[in-house]
Amino acid sequence: MIQVQILSTPTCGECARAKQILEELKPQYPEMQVQEVDMATPEGQEMISKYMIMASPGIVINGELFSTGALNKEKFIEKINSLK
Repeated sequence: MIQVQILSTPTCGECARAKQILEELKPQYPEMQVQEVDMATPEGQEMISKYMIMASPGIVINGELFSTGALNKEKFIEKINSLK
């Protein structure tokens, strides 16, 4: 199982783009579980501090910060493939 967490805010354009990429990839990667975390919630604030996230969205894969800001689809796919 690959656990992907996306830390986002409702009005963030890059967050919406990242969510769209994750939705597109779900059928190809059934072992990937995606959890959305709102940055404004206590859980989101805790994760921002823990992973030092300075730009949204923040993408955490299996408890490790993968990226912040615009999600690079090719690099994300590369990372997921390396975990299979």
